[in-house]
Amino acid sequence: MFHHTSSKIKTQIVEIPVSDRWRIHHRLQELMIPSWCPADGSLVVEIDSAIAAILVRSTVQQFVATRQELLTWLERCWTSEVIS
Repeated sequence: MFHHTSSKIKTQIVEIPVSDRWRIHHRLQELMIPSWCPADGSLVVEIDSAIAAILVRSTVQQFVATRQELLTWLERCWTSEVIS
């Protein structure tokens, strides 16, 4: 579960397998993104910028996406045009 307490940012809830929550939490801490795993088993993440949101999404994808989903995403990145 992602949750932000600021009234400026909407709360987003995402189901994450229990087995991945601690690993995601530790990776987010490495990225200096505040996160917590409360006793209720949820993952709470403080997202205060667009970059933080992208990093959180990317981190979660690493753990929960299937190999095929990751390959499709990577292929889409390779074929995307760069807008300058």
